[in-house]
Amino acid sequence: MAIAITGVLSAGIIAAAIALLTGRGSWMIAGFNTLTKEEKDIYDKKALCRFMGKILLPIGVLTPLPYLSGILDISWLGIAYALLILGLVIFAAVYANTGDRFKINKEDII
Repeated sequence: MAIAITGVLSAGIIAAAIALLTGRGSWMIAGFNTLTKEEKDIYDKKALCRFMGKILLPIGVLTPLPYLSGILDISWLGIAYALLILGLVIFAAVYANTGDRFKINKEDII
């Protein structure tokens, strides 16, 4: 049962990552989906979606590691997974929220 749950969870995360990598699915990005239309228009949605997809894809691929850690009795595997996910989340939060990386320059539009 645990392998089925892990597999479904992993597949769902990978599917969401693929949707984001195609530049769609901005509604899945927490915080972005709550912005007003005017606030959303100052961001490059496709670039933001692709970035989040690149973060989410390794999370989905690595999701079975805690399960394998229990099956193979390798405790460091679960710890490594937790540290990798924590590192990815911290990196994504800092990178996406600093430097106005995903904001559209008004000069580029004209």
